[in-house]
Formats: sequence, C-alpha cells, structure tokens
Amino acid sequence: MNSRKPSSTFPYWLAALAMIFIAMVFIIYNYEIYNVVFNRVAQGVGITIYVTLIGFTFSCLLGLILAIGMNSQWNVIRQICRFYVELVRGIPMLVLLFYFAFVGTPMLIDLANFIFTYPQQWGWVDKFAIRDFPMIWRAILALMISYSAYIAEVFRAGFQSVDIGQYEAANTLGLSRFAVFYKITMPQAFKTIMPPLGNDFIAMVKDSALVSVLGVADITQMGKLYASGTFRFYETYNVVTFIYLVMTISLSLALRGLEAHMDKRTKIQNNIS
Repeated sequence: MNSRKPSSTFPYWLAALAMIFIAMVFIIYNYEIYNVVFNRVAQGVGITIYVTLIGFTFSCLLGLILAIGMNSQWNVIRQICRFYVELVRGIPMLVLLFYFAFVGTPMLIDLANFIFTYPQQWGWVDKFAIRDFPMIWRAILALMISYSAYIAEVFRAGFQSVDIGQYEAANTLGLSRFAVFYKITMPQAFKTIMPPLGNDFIAMVKDSALVSVLGVADITQMGKLYASGTFRFYETYNVVTFIYLVMTISLSLALRGLEAHMDKRTKIQNNIS
C-alpha cells in the first residue's frame, strides 16, 4: 500500500493560532476592561517564570543523579533510586504539592530543629519555625520532587541509547567512569534527551499554575484574585489562557527549531564522515 503524502506542508494550525493571537492583542489594546485585566494578571508572569526555571533546574539536577543511580553497579543504590522514582510517579502533582507544603515542610523543620538542638540551646542558631519556609519555596521543591522522577527516566533512556560498543572501547582505552560519562555518554545521549526534556519544561510551565492553590502570586493566582473581586470571570480567564498559550506555544516552536537545527547538524556530520 502506497502512503499518500500531504498535498501541502503549510502550517495551517500555526496560522490559526497566529490569528487568535492577533485578535487577542487587538482586544487587549482596544478594550479597557481587557487592558486592565491584562495589566493585573501580567504581574504574575515573573513569579511563574521564576518558579518554572528554578524548579526545572533542580528537577534536572536531581533527575540526573537518580538516572546515574539507576545505572549504578551497586544494587542497593539502584533499588533506592527506583523506589523513589516509582513512588513519586504514583502521586498526583496536586496531592504532592499539598503533602509537601503541609506535611513534608513541618517534618523538615522538626528534623532541622533536632539536628541543631545543641547549637540552638547555646544560642548559636535560632529555632526554626514553619513560617520561615515561604510557600513559594514549598511549591518549587514540590515541583522539583515530582518532575525529577520523570526527568530521571528521560536521562536513563538517553544513557541506554548509547551503543554498548562505545563503553567497551572506552574501557579498552582505560578511561575513568567520569571521563566516559563526560566525553562519551552525555554528548551522544543529549540528542535523545533534548526533545522529551523540552516537553517536560513546557509541561512544568503549565503545571506551575497549581502553585496558586498555595497562594503563590503567579498568573493563575492573580487572575483568580481579580476575577473573584470583580466577577469578570469571562474576561479574566480569557486573558489568563492567552498568556499561558503565548508562553507554551513560543517554547514549543523554539523546541521545534532546536530539534530541526540538531537534525541538520547531524546530517552534515554524517555526510562529512
């Protein structure tokens, strides 16, 4: 059976989204209520970006450690890392957010007070209180814990995509485990890791809206506060949706461009070799 190729490669979906974007920009610029809503809601963009960037950075670091642990030669380390990944992946994001904010944080504070018992008695360190742990950092750490489990699987799959012959050649040359990881594993696995990692970043931008349940003043929280005070739910959530769409679609297009650039470089290198 012959597969039929599409008659046109023109991105109609992108044109439709561009029309929606232009229409919303026109409405926000020309209608006072939309302009007011946009100015109010846009105050949360900085917090959304901050939570996403910090949370994703920590998630990648922890996910990398977990992926390395799951490929460890020590069975105990592999089992501990696998236990963490499977446990966290089985908990809904919203539940984990509440759990860490209202259960995990008090436990951490109690543990810190126990560790610093004597320094606190001697007056070297003040006693830690739950109020000293801001909600924004509870939200960031909850996002980190949740996404690190998924990102660990992304890294692990990327590492396993490297041909085993590469490792055998490295062992023959007498390279250390760090040198093998830095010079062989990561450069080759990066091409496999990058697309799903970018998708996880976009997903975190959207899931960062959940931090609003903790009162963090992100885009969703600013929209919720304005809508509940003015009863302008229609206009407010049109603007909130528009801002998230602009952020996520822009990131998605940037990711597509990066993938195309990487594919082009790979083809050039293959032709040269």
